[in-house]
Amino acid sequence: MRTASVRKLAVGAVAAGLVLTGCGTTADDSGSSASAESGPISGLRVMVPNSPGSGYDTTARSWAQVLDDQKLADSVEVFNLEGAGGTVGLQRLVNEKGNDKLLMQMGLGVVGAQYSNKSEATLDQTTPIAELIEESEAIVVPANSPYKSMADLVTAWKADPGNTAVGGASNPGGPDHLTPMLLAKQVGVTPSDVNYVAYDGGGELLAGILGGDVKFAATGIGEVAESAKAGQVKILAVTTDEPVEGVDAPTLQDQGIDLTFSNWRGIVAPPGLDADQTQAFEDAITKMHDSDAWQQVLKDQGWTDAFKTGDEFGTFLDSESKRVQSVLGELGLT
Repeated sequence: MRTASVRKLAVGAVAAGLVLTGCGTTADDSGSSASAESGPISGLRVMVPNSPGSGYDTTARSWAQVLDDQKLADSVEVFNLEGAGGTVGLQRLVNEKGNDKLLMQMGLGVVGAQYSNKSEATLDQTTPIAELIEESEAIVVPANSPYKSMADLVTAWKADPGNTAVGGASNPGGPDHLTPMLLAKQVGVTPSDVNYVAYDGGGELLAGILGGDVKFAATGIGEVAESAKAGQVKILAVTTDEPVEGVDAPTLQDQGIDLTFSNWRGIVAPPGLDADQTQAFEDAITKMHDSDAWQQVLKDQGWTDAFKTGDEFGTFLDSESKRVQSVLGELGLT
């Protein structure tokens, strides 16, 4: 499956101008990071800056479990610290300067939230470790929706945008928010007229869709693929430039809407780590990525491998931050 790069963030739309829970047993705080040669990383905690069951949560627990199973880390603890689109967690991470026992799951949503929430803590203060995956967004409706295609949805949306509420599991600036805003601009709906309803995670969003609180939603394909297979929801379109394997839905392009968009997720560490500490994290995540177990996770979840580490990821992260800031400005959302 070929997935559109996040670098296409604004193609066809703007280009015209995050309860403590454990993945394993709680690690002993006396452990410390170690180099790849000296054995598993001990005492590692992974912060998820939004709710249990969210895309970030699923991603973090997946790679943390592989780290454990591959004996690259010892009893990784995963915990949730949600709020403000992930910037509560980001502030916590930045405050943990020099802590080589902490990593944070993040992605495009946190990139946007640092601007939309005017966060004091920013991603350029963190230590980039790795980008892991890309994922298509899905345009989804309840199974009993009168909208059977994107054409049906767009007609209703243009006629009455205020009463055609769209939900997403992102705060303003996140991927689930950017997707309908870019889509609106492309199909002729004024972005400022969009009635966007933000939910704190995929579970709450699904309840909102099924309960009729929103007419449609934009969210990561992994959040709704199983619900679609179960017949609870219908995916009207995926936002990548080619169909998603295992998902019965056409692309926006296939339906005459010139927009492609991909979400992505990665890992950052606190500021103030030395080169050896940073390398230990990069080595462990690289070995995790190269394992058969992680490759199976990618297949099972329908995620696209987008692996990069260190300086390459840092350059990408800086580029994405600037790009999202520009897009939000063009849409009048900053």
